Amino acid sequence: MTSGTKRHPHDDAPDTAGAFVRLAGLPAGPEREALREEIIRSWLPMSERVAGRYRGKGESVEDLNQVAALGLVKAVDRYDPELGNAFESYAVPTITGEIKRHFRDHMWTLHVPRRVQDVRNRVRAALKDLSQTMQGQRPTVAEIAAYAHLSEDEVRTGIEALDSFSALSLDAELPGGDDGYALNDALGARDTGFDLVIDRESVKPALHELPERERAILYLRFFQGMTQSCIADQLGISQMHVSRLLSDCCATLREQVLSDAA
Repeated sequence: MTSGTKRHPHDDAPDTAGAFVRLAGLPAGPEREALREEIIRSWLPMSERVAGRYRGKGESVEDLNQVAALGLVKAVDRYDPELGNAFESYAVPTITGEIKRHFRDHMWTLHVPRRVQDVRNRVRAALKDLSQTMQGQRPTVAEIAAYAHLSEDEVRTGIEALDSFSALSLDAELPGGDDGYALNDALGARDTGFDLVIDRESVKPALHELPERERAILYLRFFQGMTQSCIADQLGISQMHVSRLLSDCCATLREQVLSDAA
């Protein structure tokens, strides 16, 4: 690949920049519709990749792909190439938001026991009737209990069920947003960098005990990203010898670190 070739972040991201420019300049009609459909077909693998992130969450793959395709169509219709942003950076949040809305509207319902449902319905009816006769004042728990022939504890349970009947999922889109941003996106994640620091510090003493050539091979392979063949050419030894030395070094380091940990 030459240095002037533009690379996409994923293999399923086609180069449709020119097509979007042409689409923006075409009037409504058969030619524009045909180009629009061609662009959508080109990006379908990408939308299916995004949908694949949500497999195993209670929805079929076919339905997920269909919802993702709907989000893709919206992204194609709303995308403005003059803004200068890559289409994928705009389409992925749009598709993700469409999928999350689907889960929010069709999959995430909090079910309560039948007894609590009955109490909730009686409390809701009492609240409605009493509110009409109390000139806008909210009825007290005692007043609701007397009206609905329930205990005050049952009324409290019913009010709680009214307030929490619909669960707010961490994957639900935040109110007022249209970009698929959810509460889960704002939560922190486990930083694996701390484990990496511990691992590096644990292996340092064992690395210093290795011969200089073995340390050089490990450095070239795991820090410079060189292939075994390139390392062999640089050190003047065979690729098979490099492979054997790498295996021996890793086994020695592993044994030493595990021994120290024990």
